[in-house]
Amino acid sequence: MGVKHSIFVNSGSSANLLMVYALIESGLLKLGDPIIIPSLSWSTSLAPAIQLGLKPILCDCNKEDLSIDIDHLKTLINEHNPKCVMVVPILGLVPKMDKISKLCKDNNITLIEDSCESLGSKFKDKQLGSFGEMSTFSTYFGHHISTIEGGMVCTNNDYFANLLKSLRSHGWDRDMDEEVRDDLRIKYGIDKFNSLYTFYHTGFNLRSTDLQAFLGINQLKKLPSIVEKRNENFKLYYELLDDSFWKPEIRDESYISNFAFPIIHPKRNELVKLLNENNIENRPLLAGSLGKQPYWYNKFGMVSLPNVDSIHDHGLYLPNNHQMGSDEIKKVCSIINSIV
Repeated sequence: MGVKHSIFVNSGSSANLLMVYALIESGLLKLGDPIIIPSLSWSTSLAPAIQLGLKPILCDCNKEDLSIDIDHLKTLINEHNPKCVMVVPILGLVPKMDKISKLCKDNNITLIEDSCESLGSKFKDKQLGSFGEMSTFSTYFGHHISTIEGGMVCTNNDYFANLLKSLRSHGWDRDMDEEVRDDLRIKYGIDKFNSLYTFYHTGFNLRSTDLQAFLGINQLKKLPSIVEKRNENFKLYYELLDDSFWKPEIRDESYISNFAFPIIHPKRNELVKLLNENNIENRPLLAGSLGKQPYWYNKFGMVSLPNVDSIHDHGLYLPNNHQMGSDEIKKVCSIINSIV
């Protein structure tokens, strides 16, 4: 990733929970603080903000790369004065990270990244997941690399790295850097024996297993070839799919390590039926609008945002992984194109 620290946990969802809670435990966020979350994202991109007592504000997506809409983000910053912004690169597509980073810096906002679907994607040769204060990844078996279940929190900040390690394991000091650990013991007058069960933070148990770590270390060896193949497949989809379908924008400054290929079309129901009849897996385009999910509107009421609403009704994504060949992608595209 080109970052100093990557902390392994038991899932990408746990990674998001740990990342957001670390901001609270550090004092950068407090109860009730506004945090902006993309409405087009995943359930557990948003859930920690609700669970931890922050004030979540949903931001619309754009129709170029499906990430956070910068004009809407500017409006929300002016209206709500948020303390934190989470950016979520959708399916490996690459946001305009320079503009988002500048907005956050100019407004003294902490930027974090949920990059769980985007391992290997780059903006101007810099890895997604290396722009914010912290970032998260998933190693669930459907993702770029697999530990069956697993996730990662990445950061360049030494303080956050030690805090994350403590919060991951009950709040004790066992995994911290030796100097940080010893300073805590001196500060609180803890001897070596009592340090075994002394807790400095309100922690969790989000550890993974050695077996999953072993799988992940070996998966990392395959990562460059996996990323390259996913990028090749993405470009082939883009070339073969009929232009009547919405397709994401490709920019020279972006390298797309694609998770799955998104399309938007008013005939989505027909497309899903046809794909299913041909035994081709397909999914909604993430969760659609989180503002239309029951766990949101039961608490906060329905939220309507124009771009993500159209995706909620008409978006889906098509399969991509490193084991798919060009013949399979040609078959999928031929079936899809027959609709139009």
